[in-house]
Amino acid sequence: MLSIELHVHSELSYDGRDPVDLILEQAKGVGLDAIAITDHDEIEASLEAAERAPEYGLVGIPGMEISSKAGHVLGLGLEEEVPPGLSFESTLEAIHAQDGLAVIPHPFQESRHGVIARISRDELAEGDAIEVYNSRLLTGRANRQAERFARSRGLPMTAGSDAHISEMVGQAVTRVDADERSVDAILAAVRDGRTSVEGKRTPWHISVRQAAGGAKRRFRNGIVGLFR
Repeated sequence: MLSIELHVHSELSYDGRDPVDLILEQAKGVGLDAIAITDHDEIEASLEAAERAPEYGLVGIPGMEISSKAGHVLGLGLEEEVPPGLSFESTLEAIHAQDGLAVIPHPFQESRHGVIARISRDELAEGDAIEVYNSRLLTGRANRQAERFARSRGLPMTAGSDAHISEMVGQAVTRVDADERSVDAILAAVRDGRTSVEGKRTPWHISVRQAAGGAKRRFRNGIVGLFR
C-alpha cells in the first residue's frame, strides 16, 4: 500500500504559502510515497513538482483544484490547465479529455466551495472519486456526509490534507493498493476504489492563520491589480 497526499497548495495558490521544494521535503520527511500539488486554477507548480519529485524519492502526480461554476473539483493526472468557470459537467469532461481523474473535494462543505449546494446528488456521483476526509474541519460533519454518500453510491474514497503550508502536508493521506509505483498505476487504483483513508484534523489555529493569510493575499493582489 502506498501513502499518497492528493490535496496540497503551493505559493502559486492565492491562499498558499510555500514553494515546491519545501512541500516535497515535507512529503519525504513524513514518509509519503506520492504527492499531488493541486493549486487553485493553476498547474505550473504541480508540473514542476511532478518533474522534481523523483529527486525526493516520490512520485509526483500533476493536477489542480478547478473552480467550476458549482464549486471545486480536483483534476489529477493532467498535462494542461482546465479553465475555471465551466459547468460541473463540462469540468469533468475536460478532465476526462486528458485521461485525468476527477475527485470531488469537501463536497458538503458549502462555505468552502463544496459543490453540493449547486448540483444534485446524482450529478455528484458522476465524479470518479469523493474526498471523504479533508483535514481542514471544524466538527467533521461534512466529512461524515461525504463518506456516507460515497459508500451509498459505491464510489472510490480519498483523503487530503488540503494543506496551504508545508508543515501540514501529510495530515490526511490516501492509502492506495497500486500495482506499481507510478502515476498511472496510482490513478488506476484510485479509480478502481482500491483505497483507504486516514487523517487527523488540522489544528484550528493553523486553519485560521491559513484563512487569514489567504484573505490578505487576495486583498493585496486586488490592490496591485488596480494599478496594472
